[in-house]
Amino acid sequence: MSLSPDEIEARLALVRRRVRDVPDFPKPGILFRDITPVLADRAALAAAIDLHVDKLTDLRHGIDKVVGIESRGFLFGMAVAARLDAGFVVVRKPGKLPAQVIEASYALEYGTDRLQIHADAIAPGERILVIDDLLATGGTAAAACDLARRCGGEVVGALFLIELTALGGRSKLPGVRVDAVLAY
Repeated sequence: MSLSPDEIEARLALVRRRVRDVPDFPKPGILFRDITPVLADRAALAAAIDLHVDKLTDLRHGIDKVVGIESRGFLFGMAVAARLDAGFVVVRKPGKLPAQVIEASYALEYGTDRLQIHADAIAPGERILVIDDLLATGGTAAAACDLARRCGGEVVGALFLIELTALGGRSKLPGVRVDAVLAY
């Protein structure tokens, strides 16, 4: 599916209208971009998925697996994987996956966190698209890309519903094609 410029603009306007700004969440001074109204509105949800897939027009036949980052990356990742006829792989926080895992740590504003993937989730040489709802500082996405590569995958792109451009998350993903539906 390839959208016309007019179709893209109409879908972007709808999704943008549904993203709710929540000041001072989760702490004072933060403007939180809440996507739950997008998810709750069937037209906005369909538009958001269409826009994700449209970003991949040139890659759509070259993706074997979509890697979704816990938890909102699951929401868009599964829908995009289904549209691309690709498999779907979860990247989760520690202790959530039942089989052998590979783990990566990443930096947070104050400290570190970890992500895990099943060791057998990606076969060597598979082409991988990483999806999450938000690209902020890039640490989570970089860890997910690292996990996919350590499983033997080739990360061909990273896709987000929202990118907070001022936080420079792209810089943590060198050599990875980065796309976002909305940028703030």
